[in-house]
Amino acid sequence: MKAEFIFGVDIGGTTTKLAVITDEGKIEEKWEIPTNTTNKGVSIIPDIAAAVKLKMTQMNLSNDQVIGIGVGAPGPVNMQTGILYTGVNIGWEKPVALRDELSQQTGLPVVIENDANAAALGEMWKGAGGGARDVVCVTLGTGVGGGVIVNGDIAHGIKGAAGEIGHITAVPDGGYQCNCGKTGCLETVASATGVVRLAKEEMEKSNGMSKLHSIMEEHKAITAKDVFDEAKNGDSAASAAVERLTFYLGLALANLGSALNPERIVIGGGVSRAGDILLDGIAEKFKKYAFPTVAESTEIKIATLGNDAGVIGAAWLIKYKH
Repeated sequence: MKAEFIFGVDIGGTTTKLAVITDEGKIEEKWEIPTNTTNKGVSIIPDIAAAVKLKMTQMNLSNDQVIGIGVGAPGPVNMQTGILYTGVNIGWEKPVALRDELSQQTGLPVVIENDANAAALGEMWKGAGGGARDVVCVTLGTGVGGGVIVNGDIAHGIKGAAGEIGHITAVPDGGYQCNCGKTGCLETVASATGVVRLAKEEMEKSNGMSKLHSIMEEHKAITAKDVFDEAKNGDSAASAAVERLTFYLGLALANLGSALNPERIVIGGGVSRAGDILLDGIAEKFKKYAFPTVAESTEIKIATLGNDAGVIGAAWLIKYKH
């Protein structure tokens, strides 16, 4: 019997997403399990193995019918050795032999990749990348992640840290402290938290005239969605914050684009739900700052796969890199 199913796994800080996916990239079933980060994440791999084996029993699948398991993990990886160097968000402070341990516990082939890279591969294969072989993906969420695909393959770099777009320096002087230890990273001004930071700076200049002040008084906080919504309504402080955000992002992507000339730049994550007000601003700055040939030949698109990008990209890995 031909092996025709793949397990895609996307390990997150709170939950781990799993899916059974056909070798054509169609999701048959998807579900989530909690990511147990206690005791330095010692239960994470056994929990994934148990979830895979239970689903195989429920679907009456034998190992012969499963091509393998693709895993996206939050940290730098070595695909050759199958080791995740560190996964601080899930309690893995030391290198973990993720590939070999999961393979031993399931009896299935395993391929691992950084989670942002897996999401990039998913968008390339079945999402906004449209099958293009030169793609840059940027995920704007709690942080800023990224993946760089050159001629159909993820760029890894010498220590698995290529594509750390969130840590491009966007504010060289006087920038915010980043979790990575640097200051002024793109992540500090272009993540959901970063958008709010910029808005609060602009609110201070507005002499109490911004609608964001009343939202802050009522809810004790503002969100990135509030900032974009009020920018769409013409609020001056919100509009100024979005203008700064699109400047930082547009300039960073223009520099990346000038180095790589991708066919597409795909923007995903929760912040991308702002839609055209975000995309149009980025496109304008990209066109201004990118090398003219790049500005003409690179398309900027909003991601289409949402939370499924990681598991679909993980499935691509096992199909093409196993």
